[in-house]
Amino acid sequence: MAFQPIRPTTTHGLTPAELEKQRIAAVHNQDERTAIAEELRYRKGLRNIWDLIAPAAFEVQSNYVRVGSAYARTLFVVGYPRYLSVGWFAAIINYSATFDIALHFSPMPAQFILKQLKDKVGRLEAEIAMGEEKGKARDPMAQTAIADVEKLRDDLTQGTEHFFSVGMYMTLYGSSLDELNKLTEDMEGLYASKLVYTKRVLYQAEQGFNSTIPVGADELQIPFNMNTSPAAASFPFVSSDLTSDTGIMYGVNRHNNSLIIFDRFSMPNANSVVFATSGAGKSYAIKLEVLRSMMVGTDVIVIDPEREYQHLCEAVGGTYINISLSSTARINPFDLPRPVGDSVSTADIIRSAVITLKGLFRLMLGVFTPQEDSIVDRALIETYAKKDITADTDLRKGVEPPTMSDFQDILEGMEGGATLVEKLKKYTEGTFSGLLNKPTNVDMKNQLVVFSVRDLEDELRPMAIYAVVNYIWNVVRSELKKRILVIDEAWWLMQHEDSAKFIYALAKRCRKYYLGLTTITQDVNDFLGSQYGQAILTNSSIQLLLKQSPASIDLIQKTFLLTEGEKYLLLESAPGEGIFFAGQKHAAIKVVASYAEDQLITTDPRQLLEIEAAKEEFAEEKGLS
Repeated sequence: MAFQPIRPTTTHGLTPAELEKQRIAAVHNQDERTAIAEELRYRKGLRNIWDLIAPAAFEVQSNYVRVGSAYARTLFVVGYPRYLSVGWFAAIINYSATFDIALHFSPMPAQFILKQLKDKVGRLEAEIAMGEEKGKARDPMAQTAIADVEKLRDDLTQGTEHFFSVGMYMTLYGSSLDELNKLTEDMEGLYASKLVYTKRVLYQAEQGFNSTIPVGADELQIPFNMNTSPAAASFPFVSSDLTSDTGIMYGVNRHNNSLIIFDRFSMPNANSVVFATSGAGKSYAIKLEVLRSMMVGTDVIVIDPEREYQHLCEAVGGTYINISLSSTARINPFDLPRPVGDSVSTADIIRSAVITLKGLFRLMLGVFTPQEDSIVDRALIETYAKKDITADTDLRKGVEPPTMSDFQDILEGMEGGATLVEKLKKYTEGTFSGLLNKPTNVDMKNQLVVFSVRDLEDELRPMAIYAVVNYIWNVVRSELKKRILVIDEAWWLMQHEDSAKFIYALAKRCRKYYLGLTTITQDVNDFLGSQYGQAILTNSSIQLLLKQSPASIDLIQKTFLLTEGEKYLLLESAPGEGIFFAGQKHAAIKVVASYAEDQLITTDPRQLLEIEAAKEEFAEEKGLS
């Protein structure tokens, strides 16, 4: 027989045992009374989940509760900053203490919110208009509020944002009241450091405790209105994991302190771009990548405009090549690659070389007329033919490429080439002679090769870098090997259409030759303002954004679809801090080097002077001994 409890007429002054006796006595049938008594006796011996988790005692005070032997106090959030960065909650949830956090989300209808926002805009505009009539100074806070409200109205109308009533509560635990007070002060300070303000419960300690236990009840009812973006930023379980089993360490994930270990050659292409202001640590980060890539067997080639890589190159036994008018190192832009396999014909190689050389000559001689373009095209083909390099030549057997002087000789014998010859003489016989008019004599048979162009005149630098990159490209196509090419201050090449087009073509084709292209620039507007700069970015699977200037941050935000929190993260980042993008994933990064690595890659002038002083002191001591 099922037990059906019978409610007594009164329970005043009765103990539970007396109440049970009264219930049994109310049943007249003896068999039923026996069954009820047996079931009550059985139920006394059962234990449910509440018996297991309930504390032995529960004491409620004005601003805390005592749960067994532990003390507990609840904090609730009452104010947020204008913008919340993604992962701001990580520092709080990773704090070494015992606490419970509850987030209560209640969706709100968009129609109601839109009406409230419309009224809000009307009041703000009325306040501004009244202030202008009275001659008051402009109120930037009111105008900013209007802009924020209008943007939120647009987002709600378009469905890209939704609105929520959010209650955020935290219950802290301590073994004593003093420990609880100290933990409360520490946590209030941690929240305040994020510009998030909290209050302690007062005369609602039990309701606060009940709101953070895992039953989903919000008994405090102290919500804060939020749209989707800041509500999502407050989600406590942030995991931006960019750790893989292979690759090199790029830095530390600032979201969760995990390591960002990544293999750029595992992406659809191995290209990367680095954007940062001067002094933000971009060269430091790339030198660290160069050093660690060499440790896993990758060859690295660097174009160094400021002689920043010399110390690293010398330390690892690399080849450092100084390209300047006074240097003995020479690169012949007429060099040709050796064909790899049977798929590439000599005719295609010559055709590609002619197109590349025409781009170089536009940098050197200026814009061509259609007639001049045709003359240069025919002259280049005849220049190669002069050295017996034609479509039938086998480049594997070794050939002697022509030089700039050979090209000038051909031009002099062609009708209409006189003007071009006069312009060309500056590079063959005049001030700039020798730089691009000699056979190549550099050696790239080393794991690290650095080309320095610091000592070149500004007028020569774009064409010299163009010639160097073309030479590197020829070497890359001649032998298939895992390589990285670093072009520092790439904005030099983005200033000219032909060189920008060449780098873009390189970015598109280098994957086939196992090459990863890294372009570094601090002039973001010039780089992204070029159609080829945008295309290079599109063809780069990895992007590293470090500290940005206010002048370029809006363009960066639009290009990379950054949130407002990520935007301000880039504006306020310390050197070596930023955002690392790898395909569809991205995470906040902090570039970290060991002491030994730091000594090799530092660009800080003070550290460099200290290192040089230590070297001199060591040399003197060694000489004295």
